[in-house]
Amino acid sequence: MVTKTFFRNLSVLRQDVEQQIVIVTNQYDDIMTSSEMILLILDESIRKLKKLVKNFTFESVADEVYFFKDHKPYFISRYIYYSKVLNTETSKPVAGDKALRKFYQAELLKLRRYYSDQADFYNYYRRKATYLDHKYFTRKSYDLKMKLSSSIYNLDEDFTTSHDHKIAVIQANELLDDYLIKSIRNIGQETEVDSGEVGKLIWTSSKVSLIELMYALHRTGCFNGGNVDFSEVIRFTERSLEIDLGNFYKTIGEIKSRKYTKTKFLELLKESLEKALTEGED
Repeated sequence: MVTKTFFRNLSVLRQDVEQQIVIVTNQYDDIMTSSEMILLILDESIRKLKKLVKNFTFESVADEVYFFKDHKPYFISRYIYYSKVLNTETSKPVAGDKALRKFYQAELLKLRRYYSDQADFYNYYRRKATYLDHKYFTRKSYDLKMKLSSSIYNLDEDFTTSHDHKIAVIQANELLDDYLIKSIRNIGQETEVDSGEVGKLIWTSSKVSLIELMYALHRTGCFNGGNVDFSEVIRFTERSLEIDLGNFYKTIGEIKSRKYTKTKFLELLKESLEKALTEGED
């Protein structure tokens, strides 16, 4: 009963934050002003969150993991994200479109480097793996064989695990990635509107088919000369098509275990293309 009350209070706090963010975002057109206001809201909510945890004893490892893996990172990631947005907006050059585009692209490159540096844990997170959760997301259980931040000992051990902050940073970076790409697209938008807007493309085949296609392109080295992790290809696909491909590693495993035609969608593409070329269709 106590545990249910704790997580119920946690959900109420989270919903309240989400609602306040929406209100502030709609209230202010200036992103710097809205970011500053949202940071104040998040600061207060994180203080409340910390107080909730300090006064609570988790009944099981599963409950503790659930909090530090799924709940705490939401609040921290939003704080990191809006802090980075504010810093980006105050640091961007007051210059022409070319300089601004170059600035945003440099910021995107920083995110790519982080994903590369944290490749092992990033893949663990994206695969929705759980086999190391008891080490990653419980307090005072640091495994010195793992790659730990040197700042871990300066943190509040009652409110910190070895890897919950890494999830928060990943989530913040994913939000920032979208923000930077939208910012790049908005550069010179007024002059591009006249040329006519391109209609939105919606993937109408199955998600399994899309994963099969992207995996084939990835294995053929079609992206960045093959020097990119498949998880990055999936993230790009999800963002571009606004689709959630879920546990794509599991899907790849299911494709590999097909009894008959493993490349079912690729065979369909081949047949459709050959037919179109033979019949002279557009």
